[in-house]
Amino acid sequence: MAALLRLRRAYDCGVKLKLDLHDIFNKGQDIDRALRGIMDEAVAKKATLVEIIPGKGSGQLKKRVLRFLDQKDVKQLYHRVEKDSKNFGRLFVHFRWK
Repeated sequence: MAALLRLRRAYDCGVKLKLDLHDIFNKGQDIDRALRGIMDEAVAKKATLVEIIPGKGSGQLKKRVLRFLDQKDVKQLYHRVEKDSKNFGRLFVHFRWK
C-alpha cells in the first residue's frame, strides 16, 4: 500500500519542491527565511508538494518547522502536512489548487 502511495505521489505531482535544512540547522533566521522562501515559491509555481528535510537529530528542528507551518498566515497557504512514516526526518506539505 505504501509503495502504491509513493507511486501515485510521483505521478500526481505537477511541481514538487524540496528544502533540505541540514546546512542551516543552527541558524535561526536562515531557517525562517528558507521556510518562508519555499512556501512563497510553492504558491508562485502552484506546486502540489513541498518536501522539507529537517533531518533526524534530536527533533528540535522538526518541531521548529512544524511550529512555522502552524502559524495562521502560513497555514492558510497549504492543504495538509504529512509526516513521513518511514523517515522521521522528512515532512511533506501538500497544496491543493483549483
